[in-house]
Amino acid sequence: MMNVIIAGSTGMIGKLVLANCLNSDKVTEVRSLVRKPSGQQHPKLTEIAVENFEDYSAHENLFKDISTAFFCLGVYTGQVHDDLFKKITVDYAAEFAKTLEKNSPMATICLLSGAGADMTEKSKTSFARYKGMAENKIKNMNLRFCSFRPGYIYPVEPREEPNFSYKMMRSLYPVILVLGKKYSIKSTELANAMFNVGINGADKQILENKDILSYI
Repeated sequence: MMNVIIAGSTGMIGKLVLANCLNSDKVTEVRSLVRKPSGQQHPKLTEIAVENFEDYSAHENLFKDISTAFFCLGVYTGQVHDDLFKKITVDYAAEFAKTLEKNSPMATICLLSGAGADMTEKSKTSFARYKGMAENKIKNMNLRFCSFRPGYIYPVEPREEPNFSYKMMRSLYPVILVLGKKYSIKSTELANAMFNVGINGADKQILENKDILSYI
């Protein structure tokens, strides 16, 4: 039986990962770190509102005896200025992993990254550069690390798209789907794969879109 911790469980993928955890007989307890209380209740669920995702000193007990952690917290490109985008993408992820390593060494951590993540940290696009930075900060920690690099994530549940480009991508999804397994994945498929890898492990640290699909 496993104790799980999740950051970002109210987002599109995080909430689906959370649902998988709550529905699984293999998971004993789920500790969810959120910006604002969701109001969700479940016998397995402990939900904590965190004011500062760079400082877990008041919440370290939540990271003890953890088997698997999921970092799904993020923000869309263009939603915030670059400094905050970097802080959320890199610093929040690294601090979450560092606190996990301190309190539950050798736990599994699943990072929601993205296609094109650049571990050379030289990409001209902030998304690729910062995702690569986050992966680099975590990969050598005393944790079982797996990074998920999905392509376009098709939202199975209807939602208000965050910007024009996502509206366009949703409308073009049938075309993207035809291009093959490298380029897109359904939100439910990604969440299922993250859960399955978190529980059972994977054969590599970096999972590109086509790799993720083999774990659904």
